[in-house]
Amino acid sequence: MISAALDIQGERAHQQVGETSAVSAPSHQSISVPGTKTLAPVASQNPNKKKVLFVTSEIADLVKTGGLGDVSAALPRAMAHLHDVRVLIPGYPQVLHSENPIHIIGELGGHAALPPCKIGRMDMPDGLVIYVLICPELYEREGSPYGANNGRDWPDNHIRFARLGLAAADIAANLAQIHWCPDLVHAHDWPAGLAPAYMHWRGQRTPTLFTIHNLAYQGVTSLGSCPELGIPMHALQQEGMEFYGKMSFLKAGMAYSSHITTVSATYAQEITTPAFGCGLDGFLAAKTQQGLLSGIPNGIDESWDAATDPHLFCPFKIGDWEGKAVNAAHVRELFGLDDSEGPLFAVVSRLVYQKGLDLTEAVSDYIVKSGGQIAIIGRGEPEEEQAMRELALRFPGQVGVRIGFNETDARRMFAGSDFLLMPSRYEPCGLSQMYAQRFGSLPVARNTGGLADTIENGVTGFLFDESTAESYEEALSRAFKVFAFPDLLNAMRCRAMAAPFNWCKAVEPYAELYEKLVTKALGKSGKH
Repeated sequence: MISAALDIQGERAHQQVGETSAVSAPSHQSISVPGTKTLAPVASQNPNKKKVLFVTSEIADLVKTGGLGDVSAALPRAMAHLHDVRVLIPGYPQVLHSENPIHIIGELGGHAALPPCKIGRMDMPDGLVIYVLICPELYEREGSPYGANNGRDWPDNHIRFARLGLAAADIAANLAQIHWCPDLVHAHDWPAGLAPAYMHWRGQRTPTLFTIHNLAYQGVTSLGSCPELGIPMHALQQEGMEFYGKMSFLKAGMAYSSHITTVSATYAQEITTPAFGCGLDGFLAAKTQQGLLSGIPNGIDESWDAATDPHLFCPFKIGDWEGKAVNAAHVRELFGLDDSEGPLFAVVSRLVYQKGLDLTEAVSDYIVKSGGQIAIIGRGEPEEEQAMRELALRFPGQVGVRIGFNETDARRMFAGSDFLLMPSRYEPCGLSQMYAQRFGSLPVARNTGGLADTIENGVTGFLFDESTAESYEEALSRAFKVFAFPDLLNAMRCRAMAAPFNWCKAVEPYAELYEKLVTKALGKSGKH
């Protein structure tokens, strides 16, 4: 819902009574925004509190396709007591048609083939400020943030997300005149990769942080797109955004940002090797040697509490295994599985090659013959979706599949399952293994990336080393053996449910990094 008519007078009028009054309010006053509860003051008396623009293509409150959406919703909120973090996101239909009012507060001009746009402000009930990039010709389309409902990417994604990056650069340069200018821009994954790049090409001194959530998705486009995007020719160098005869938005973010993070310590090491570097291992190894690449793990929010989660069919506490069994019975009914005393395995995943679903297919016969059942939920690549449907047909009553995603069903699967299957070929961080452990479901997972960092083998789950059915099956055999001894199974559940996966671990290093980058930039500019 966008406030008022989108004419120039309406915008200017709203700026005067909305955004300007909010930001200029004395620090001891609260701020009232139509359609929301009273917010805490925007200003803070903490002199070290930085203003941070968090640039992302999705946020779980409004639109989500994966873990990036969860992080974009959780991290700015977790940082709120330390820094003034505000989110910038494109105005997709899911954003514009949410129940949260949007007030037009600024305009941005075009550049090359990038059209002009408007900036709207959305105030979430808990106080999080979201800036919405309103450009109907680019973003108001049915489908996901990246493609149509048929699964195909939009052919103009290079323009759509270059516009996002340029908007971030414009806001950092105070060109939007929204009466708020960031001290630091934190851009996420390839869709935001041109934010640090445009800022660098313009000579802007605001520091930038770029976070890699998945190196495999690189936002590659042809060199012929250079004039459309207003990219200078000197950027098409190996140390710039050139990538094997094309241009990579992801590489641009890495090349021109002040610092790079990724979402686990192990993944930060893995991506400097040919096996995981996706053609960028040498580039990233050089960044590591310069001290410009680090790994900061994601966390999960407080809603992941089995005792209080309203989504669950039957909330339960640590030790209340009868309550967990009630959730298991519900999941079996939901997925059309037979009644069983054997273990229930869950797959809650995007259905893509990275997730190793073909390995789960390969071991499914072993699982079923050993007395296990599998419930699968997710959506993704058409061939993977079809493979999952065929798997359910092979094992009626023992394997159930639901193509799509539903938050309530997913949470109930974590709560009802005994084990979570995550045979990922690589996993930058992963969130599902943390959700599962918090709900007493023990992950059976590949020993890679964030999985290696968040699962204690034989204590809170089961890890295997190789991307082979044989290695996977060996871990599954250990899971079946533990299931046969309820006291051991329940002891592992207790350890898993008590694991510290909150955002505190991520907030402190991010807060320190924000302050370090801003301080360093001020030193370079001579400001103190």
